[in-house]
Parts: sequence; structure tokens; C-alpha cells
Amino acid sequence: MLETALIIIGVVLLLLGIAGCLLPFLPGPPLAYASLLLLQLSDKQPFTFDFMLVLAGTTLFVVLADFYIPILSTRNFGGTRGGTRGATAGLIIGMFFPPFGIIAGPFIGAMIGELITGQNLKKALRSAFGSFIGFVGGTLMKLGLSIYMGYHFFKAIMIT
Repeated sequence: MLETALIIIGVVLLLLGIAGCLLPFLPGPPLAYASLLLLQLSDKQPFTFDFMLVLAGTTLFVVLADFYIPILSTRNFGGTRGGTRGATAGLIIGMFFPPFGIIAGPFIGAMIGELITGQNLKKALRSAFGSFIGFVGGTLMKLGLSIYMGYHFFKAIMIT
């Protein structure tokens, strides 16, 4: 009975985790990781300590990297310090207006930052586009990790 409840709650957490990769107000990979932790509470404990430790580190890395990738991408698309600072400010402000603020904040912030520092509209839009590409890259990274954890979750429950 308890094992069935752990699996059901784990499936819910996993689905929320995958949805959280696309909905910025849900912490996707941490929720997916929590589903694996629930399976560890069952009698079978399907995962090794090392596997769970590596996934915990990877989850932490992905969550932190997701905040920095739009900023770094802005720079890689030719953004100046103003664009990078604008993308950072936009990300912080955008967190208060989920879900669209997290997507649009870095884009708008990078563009405004470039315009304030005297860049032309074309360069400002290029920098803002870099911020958007970074957002997409971070989303794909989170989604890939969450699907990977989902694979291991379902593999573990199918074995028994």
C-alpha cells in the first residue's frame, strides 16, 4: 500500500517536473529528482547512492546554469556589458511576473541595456535574441535532464 502511494506521488512529481521545464514557476528538475527520492523510500531502493549523488549534483548544476545561460548567451551574441547587465536585471525583475516575465525579462532587459549604452537597435535586438536563445537552451537542458530521470523512474517501477 505504501509502495503504491510512493509510486503514485512520484509519478505526479515527475509529471510536474517535466511541466516545470516549460512553466517557469515550477522547479522542473528538482521535482523530477524528488520522484526518484520517493522510490528510494520504498523497500526495493532501486538506485545506488552514487547514482543519486551524481543526479543531485547534475540537478543543482542545471538549475543554477539555467539562470546564467541567457546572460552568457547575450554576451556570445555580441552583447556588451550593458546588454549583459540588462539581461540580468530583466531576469530578476521577470521572476516577479511568471511565466512570461521570466521569458521576456532577459530579452527586454538586454535590449534596453544595449540601447541605454548607445548601441543601435539592430545590435540591441541581436543581443536580446541571444538572451532568448539562452532561455531556449536552458529549457532544453532542464527538459532533457527531467526526461532522463523519468526514464529511470519508470524503468525502476517496471522491473518489479
